[in-house]
Amino acid sequence: MNYKIAVVAGDGIGPEVMEQNILVLNEIGKKFGHTFEYTHVLGGGCAIDKFGEPLPQETIDVCKASDSVLLGAVGGWQWDTLPGDKRPERALLGLRGALGLYANLRPATLHDALKDACPLKPELVKNGVDIMVVRELTGGMYFGEKGRKQTDMGEAAYDVEQYSEKEVERITRKAFEIARKRNKHVTNVDKQNVLESSRLWRSVVLEVAKDYPDVELDHLYVDNASMQLIMRPTTFDVIVTGNIFGDILSDEASQMTGSIGMLPSASLGEGSLGMYEPVHGSAPDIAGKDIANPIATILSGAMMLKYSFGLLDEAKCIEDAVTKVLDDGYRTGDIMSDGMKQVGCKEMGKLIIERL
Repeated sequence: MNYKIAVVAGDGIGPEVMEQNILVLNEIGKKFGHTFEYTHVLGGGCAIDKFGEPLPQETIDVCKASDSVLLGAVGGWQWDTLPGDKRPERALLGLRGALGLYANLRPATLHDALKDACPLKPELVKNGVDIMVVRELTGGMYFGEKGRKQTDMGEAAYDVEQYSEKEVERITRKAFEIARKRNKHVTNVDKQNVLESSRLWRSVVLEVAKDYPDVELDHLYVDNASMQLIMRPTTFDVIVTGNIFGDILSDEASQMTGSIGMLPSASLGEGSLGMYEPVHGSAPDIAGKDIANPIATILSGAMMLKYSFGLLDEAKCIEDAVTKVLDDGYRTGDIMSDGMKQVGCKEMGKLIIERL
């Protein structure tokens, strides 16, 4: 098979971790008989420097014409003074909107070799942590009506939380379909005791659940969910929730893995086209020093093989190779501990390739 992949390496450590991802994918192509054709385009701060805007139309056109999109990281201190609509991060929102990507998948998996790096007590994670947060990505207050107005208490600002039935239905179905391939358990997180938008959200979730009688469904208010993630993290399978709640809970879950440098993510829409990126930022302070952790980006490539291309064996090959490297005691600086062998970004990529 031949796959066309748009590559938005971005800023900071983005290009160097992306390089390792591509090397791993190329080796997978050799082993399994696939060809990956890459088109490199600009997005984020590097695009601002060259074109004066974070997301050029050419980048959007190339991404739309591709089978999938790989993204490194965007942003950096040198663009912090730009207005909000001109900042590098607008490239992310712009691509999600242009590609119709409404579902963000954020897995949080704690490798046995990294249990000592988890901030929770050992007894809380002894059975392993394997959580998939399915976050609605294009609705809620992040995209709702915004504004400011004068009141008798001074100036006030507002952001409207709004969800439609279709928005809730499609993200819920995505969560249930994923759960069917995992442990068949979905936890819906909302705040329906207070918010009208959450009351609609829960009613739609309950209706969709009727089509998945083989999947267990339970509900948590978001404040309780944040507590239960810490108290009993091993009992969660798939969490489905709205944009702002998902933003917060996925970051909380990420800390159980030992380092944000371990976490991949996927943004999906209705078709097979998706965008895959590490959860971590551009980390400009360590860019170019060959010390960044490429594992999150490499695992994002594995998610692309699984969710966009349906190449399950190929994806598992990468995941198993990462596990082997960690079991063999190799660590980048962010996950380093006593008795382990510290390596740089390029060496970590090489070690993973050797174990494919």
